[in-house]
Amino acid sequence: MWLTDTELQDAMDHGESFRVEFKETLNGDAPTRIREAVCAFSNDLPGSGQAGVVFVGLKDTGEASGIEIDDQLLIGLSAIKTDGNIVPPPSMLVEKRTLNDKPVAVVIVLPSDSPPVRFRGSIHVRYGPRRGIATEQDERILNEKRRAHTIPFDIQPVPGATVADLIIRRFDEEYLPQAFSAEILEANQRSSEQRLASAKMIASATDPTATVLGLLVLGKRPRDFIPNSYIQFLRIDGTELSDPIVDEEAIDGTLPEIIRRVDDKMRAHIRTSIDLTKTDKERRESTYPLQALQQITRNAVMHRTYEATNAPVRVNWFTDRVEIHNPGGAFGVVTRENFGQPGVTDYRNPNVAEALKVFGYVQRFGAGIAIARNALRDHGHPDLEFVIENAFVQATIRRRSP
Repeated sequence: MWLTDTELQDAMDHGESFRVEFKETLNGDAPTRIREAVCAFSNDLPGSGQAGVVFVGLKDTGEASGIEIDDQLLIGLSAIKTDGNIVPPPSMLVEKRTLNDKPVAVVIVLPSDSPPVRFRGSIHVRYGPRRGIATEQDERILNEKRRAHTIPFDIQPVPGATVADLIIRRFDEEYLPQAFSAEILEANQRSSEQRLASAKMIASATDPTATVLGLLVLGKRPRDFIPNSYIQFLRIDGTELSDPIVDEEAIDGTLPEIIRRVDDKMRAHIRTSIDLTKTDKERRESTYPLQALQQITRNAVMHRTYEATNAPVRVNWFTDRVEIHNPGGAFGVVTRENFGQPGVTDYRNPNVAEALKVFGYVQRFGAGIAIARNALRDHGHPDLEFVIENAFVQATIRRRSP
């Protein structure tokens, strides 16, 4: 649904509308306003099914503003998808185009399959050429629209699971305050069911069936419904799976609990050595940088497939390396050839990604591999190694050479 020059030209000629916005520059509050527009286009309240477009470099009259459309500007606009302010991450394309002999930057935004989409905790929608915050009725429309689409697996209802299988106190005390702005919560008179539905934890306010996301984030016993939702941890005294196992644990619970527990497990197995030979001060060095291990395990939890498999994420810790095995191969625009390249990211579980961002386990989308690589390089480790297959991804982190 990406737009041709002819389609963009037609949209530009008709001026600002429910699917078109102009911005002269990126100065002042323009970056925030553009993000609000991207959020509103993703929500597509009118249900048009059409892409929305932000033209950067045009005045309100449609005349060129004269700013330079350079790589720095395009990179800044591309960051909208990955900086974590809009969740779930929007489907969007940023390009430089020449229309009517005017060089402009275009941000093309596709309607989301899993609305509502939020920018900094607020649901933005578009009423004609004007933007606004969604009303209670708007939210209901967006929730119903989500149910009418072929929705991602991570927010599909789970037969037999109800609100009674969720820990509502955790939702009220931990999730809501981080997912929504304080202003929205203060003004919010919605029922508990409406709030759960808006956060995609249940199917709808009138259908309290818990979703995959609801069980993964709030479930009392997630594995009763999603058997693969755990991490299998093995500490092996050797370099082969057949060598003796010195620690083994199936780490389960909700996703925040799993992440906290696997972090503790990895901390326990990191060894710190003290070097007094190179300087007159002691130098402490760990076998692995915790940050690299965290980023790759969290990536595995976020990007794995939860559908049609009973396989868990596996962390196999050998004496010379750590292997992290993620059920589910490359997805969407990510291929075996471009896997791990900067700026190349897609989301099998966009709503799981949103939840991990809400809980603070993801700061920027698409940055996990880069952060891990930087941590390994800074600590003198070999680069990450990947095996990319149709059914799994395996990441290997090797120890430093002595």
